[in-house]
Amino acid sequence: MAFLHRTFLPLFLHFCLFNCSAWTKGELTTQETVEVYLGDSAQILCQYNVTDGNNQPSYFLVQWFVRPDITGSWTLIFYGDDKEQEVLDNTDYSDRINVTLDHQEAQLTIQNVQLSDNRLFICRVIEKIVGFAQGTTHLRVFAPPDAPVIKGVMTGISVTNEMPSKVASCEVRNSFPEPNITWYKNSMPLMSSAGHANVSRDPRGFFSVQSTLEYKAVREDEDAYFSCEVSFFVPGGVRTLESNSVNITVYYPSTKVEMWRESPQGLVKEGDTVELRCHGDGNPPPSFIFHRKQDQDVDLESSGHVLILSPVSRNHSGIYQCRPLDSDEYADVKGEIQLPVHYLDPAVVVPKDSEVMLKGEDLTATCNALSSLKTHTVWYKDGKQVGTGNTLHLQDATYGTTGQYHCEVSAPSFPALHSSGSVHIIVRGGPQLVGEDQEVQLEEAIGRMVNLSCEAEGSPLPSISWNIIGTQNWKEVVRKSNEYVAQSVVSVNVTSDIRALCNVSNDVGTEVKAFNIKAIPSVTTPAPFTPAKGSGVIIVVIILCLLLLAISSVLYFLYRKGIIPPGRSGNLDIISEETAINDIVIEMKNIEDNEESVDLMLINRDRNGPDDQLAIVVDE
Repeated sequence: MAFLHRTFLPLFLHFCLFNCSAWTKGELTTQETVEVYLGDSAQILCQYNVTDGNNQPSYFLVQWFVRPDITGSWTLIFYGDDKEQEVLDNTDYSDRINVTLDHQEAQLTIQNVQLSDNRLFICRVIEKIVGFAQGTTHLRVFAPPDAPVIKGVMTGISVTNEMPSKVASCEVRNSFPEPNITWYKNSMPLMSSAGHANVSRDPRGFFSVQSTLEYKAVREDEDAYFSCEVSFFVPGGVRTLESNSVNITVYYPSTKVEMWRESPQGLVKEGDTVELRCHGDGNPPPSFIFHRKQDQDVDLESSGHVLILSPVSRNHSGIYQCRPLDSDEYADVKGEIQLPVHYLDPAVVVPKDSEVMLKGEDLTATCNALSSLKTHTVWYKDGKQVGTGNTLHLQDATYGTTGQYHCEVSAPSFPALHSSGSVHIIVRGGPQLVGEDQEVQLEEAIGRMVNLSCEAEGSPLPSISWNIIGTQNWKEVVRKSNEYVAQSVVSVNVTSDIRALCNVSNDVGTEVKAFNIKAIPSVTTPAPFTPAKGSGVIIVVIILCLLLLAISSVLYFLYRKGIIPPGRSGNLDIISEETAINDIVIEMKNIEDNEESVDLMLINRDRNGPDDQLAIVVDE
C-alpha cells in the first residue's frame, strides 16, 4: 500500500493540476440512489467509457469521494486505475470498502453499512487528454424501528372539557430515517392535527418519535378503540407497523334517567317500607337528589341512588322525582314514578258494640271502612256466613237472632288489606212455652209415676217453678237451660186427681202451663201388645202358644168323651171334670241380644167368675 501511495500520488497531483477541462460528452453515469438496510453491504456502480481518438483505451484515473450533503466538504476515500488502486487511510471507510474497475466501470462496495453512510458518494473519472467527468450517488441507509408502544390515559377524560384532552401516547424507537406516526380510532385515521410528535435522536443516530394524541371526546367514544401506526422507509418502499388498541374511560353526564320501585313488589300499603331507586346513563353512575313533584324545593334524605321511605302512610302518596348530580343544573333530565299508598281503615259498625231489640222487630246493621280500593264485606255469625255487603238486614227477630255478628272488610285486589268489626245483638221477649197446648189433660192409673215436662224460651232466660195440687209426692228430676231456653221435668206419683201448674217468668212477662191428671183405679187388664225389639221371635212364640192351646183343647175334648183315660193328658194337668180353663196367661220377656224366655201358665178359672177367660200377657 505504501508503494502504491508513493507511485500514484505524483500522478494524481499531475491530473489534478494540469487537466481541468471536463468531458463534453455525457459518457459517465452513476445511480442516483442506492438503498440498503443497516448492516448490509452496498454496491455503488459508476459507468464510463475512456478511449482515445482511435477508440483505444487511454489512461484514466478513478476517484471516490464522500460528502454528508450537497453543501458539505468532500473527502477522498479512494483513487486508482485499472492496474493499481489506493484506499486512503484514516477515513471511516479505510477498512470497509472495496473497488473493482476497468476502462468501462468502477464498482464501490461498502461492507457493514452504518447509519453514517447515509450520504453522497461521488465517482470522478479523469482522462489526461479530455479532462474529467463525475457523478453523484446518494446512499440511503434504512433501519426498521421497534414495534410501536401505546399507552392510554388511566384517569379517563370528560366530554365536558372544552379543550382536547390527552387520550394516549405512542412511542417508536430505533428507526432510521425518521418514521411517521398516524393515529386511528376504530381503524379509521384521525386528522394529523390530533397528534403532537416529539422527535429525538440518540447518540447512535437512531430516531425515536413520541406522539401524543389530544382529542375532544364524545360519549360514543366509551366503546372506541384507539391505536397508532408507524410508517417507515425501507429499500424500495414504505412499510407500517400498528400498535395494540387501547380503550379509554370516557366520562359524560346523564342524558336519560330511569326510576323504579325496588320493593315491595306489588301494591304498597300503609306500614310498608318502600325503596325507590334511580339510574342514569352517565359515566360514572351519578348520585341523585330526590324530591316530590309537589315539593321540588324540598330535597329528601337519600343515599346515592336509593331513597328509603319507612314506614309509609297515605300521606306519602304522590309523584317522586330524582335528578342526577352530574347533569347540567338547567337540564331537564330527571326520573319520575307514581307512588300510591293504599289503606283500609278499621271497620265501623252501626249499631256499635251491642244492640237490644224486641222479638219480632227488624234491625239494619252497617259495616263500613274507608279504603283507597274497592272493598267487599261479608257478615258471619257463629262462624257461618249470614250476609254480604255493607248492610245486614235482620227481620222478624227471634231468640235465635241473638248473637255476635262479625263483619270482615277486604280489598279483593289487595288481599293484604283487611279489617273487621262486630256487634252483639240481644233479642228481648217474654216467656214463650214450647208446644201448642197450655192446658194438658191426662188420665193415669193410681200408683203410677208420671213425668211432666215444661219448656220455655225467652230473653232474659225465664225461670220455671211448679205448683202441684193433689199430692205432695213429687220431685224435679231434670232442670237444664241454654242461652234463652229453660226446661224442667217433674216426676209425680198419681194418688188422686192432680193439677200441676208450670209457672214461667222473666222481666218481660209470665206464662203458665197446666197439667190436669185424672186418677183411675188400677185393674187387671190384658196388657196391650206392643211390638218391641225381637218382635219376630215373639210372633213365633205366640204361634207356639196357640198351638199348645189347640192341643190342650183337643186333649180336653177327648178326655171328656172318655177317649183318653185320666192320667194320659201329656204335659197338661186336668184338675176335675168341671174344671175349665179360666185364664191362660203367657208372659214373654224380651231380653237383649235376642235371648227370650217364655212362661206359659195355665191359670184356673176363677171359681167366682161367671165366664171362662183366656188372657195372653206380654211383658217386655
